[in-house]
Amino acid sequence: MAKAATVYACSECGYSAGRWFGKCPGCGTFGSLIEEAPPDARGPGAAPKPLLRLVDVRAEEATRIGTGVPELDRVLGGGLVPASLVLVGGEPGVGKSTLLLTALAAVSKDRRALLVTGEESSAQVKLRAQRLGGAERVEILAETELDTVCATLERERPDVCVIDSVQTLYSAELGSAPGSVAQVREAASRLLRVAKESGVATILVGHVTKDGAVAGPRVLEHLVDCVLQFEGDRYHAHRILRATKNRFGSTNELGVFEMTGAGLVGVPDPSELFGRTVAGEPGSAVACALEGTRPILLEIQALVAPTDLAMPRRVATGIDPKRLAMIVAVLSRHAGLSLGQADVFVNVAGGVRVDEPGADLPVALAIASAARRAPVREGLAAFGEIGLTGRLRPAAQAERRLEECANLGLRTALVPSGTSARGTLALLEAETLKRAIGAGLDERRSAEAEGD
Repeated sequence: MAKAATVYACSECGYSAGRWFGKCPGCGTFGSLIEEAPPDARGPGAAPKPLLRLVDVRAEEATRIGTGVPELDRVLGGGLVPASLVLVGGEPGVGKSTLLLTALAAVSKDRRALLVTGEESSAQVKLRAQRLGGAERVEILAETELDTVCATLERERPDVCVIDSVQTLYSAELGSAPGSVAQVREAASRLLRVAKESGVATILVGHVTKDGAVAGPRVLEHLVDCVLQFEGDRYHAHRILRATKNRFGSTNELGVFEMTGAGLVGVPDPSELFGRTVAGEPGSAVACALEGTRPILLEIQALVAPTDLAMPRRVATGIDPKRLAMIVAVLSRHAGLSLGQADVFVNVAGGVRVDEPGADLPVALAIASAARRAPVREGLAAFGEIGLTGRLRPAAQAERRLEECANLGLRTALVPSGTSARGTLALLEAETLKRAIGAGLDERRSAEAEGD
């Protein structure tokens, strides 16, 4: 009898090989290849299926299922698409189960909603549902065996199903433990096929690694239609939901939630929450960033402190550290700020991360304010991109940004020259970064700040 071939799979990226390697050829991780049971031999060839032309395919884009959570619908692109597969990842305790149970409670009012729980018992879910309220019609299945879960979905065919979590499912045909690369890959593949054939909108809850990435093979993120990342600190009240992949919408949308005693509550106006500053405080500036279709005002905080280190530190929280290093270099070279012997710390208040270039100007303004001990002009917001030559470039969708600034009660906006926008705010236009800093800082109050 021929000996079955042995398969070794990487626990980090899912790469498989016929022999063991000390270093994974796929991702370069050492000691990550684990022996797995060989796949079953393929049976006889399948029967061919008839082909369709695209003109004959019925598109169901307009039949999205609203989750009842506006912030979640915004990130999804308008709601759940039937027969889609969505992956939600996040740190332990950030509120993934609470958010999805709230969505299921809203969906169950006029559709069938099913929760498959593998991490908690039915009684534990019941206690959470009583605290949230309105989840009486949600159906629940406490099961971790993959065949049973798939058979139940094929028979019941609910409109929306949440599986918490995909790492707890296991197939008896595979010899590896639940949560291994083989089990997660098999579970995702089977659930994808069931979701597409049965028309069930399925949401998978995924664990994350210590680096914040979704645990399991990389193929898991390739299989699903949407990948949502739930960010936030369990010790703070606010959470951020963003999409890193979305086949049915934009990946630039942002959802903001607040954790309360009654569960997660959406924050419809995050600018009011994150954009408030204290007047006359050096090192603080208001940025008007654009997250998808939503302009949001954020407080940028900066601290410039002398250092005795040979290599001054450039520490960024909420923005790209490489972007911060570039802004500091441009400030030193083209704005006349001496930062070579100073540590520079920059933080985006509220735990929000900003990646768009329009936040360059307010970051530079906050750093200049901290270095000169001169506060930013009261009631001023800024947005614009900084070039390596020290010139400013206009940011996209300036009119929408100015409308958001006016809604929060700001009076002035510092923008690059050539910004074509109309609004009720007074515009301070600057062609270079040096002129923008001169126009944005209140030098008259710098002496008072020194006295403090």
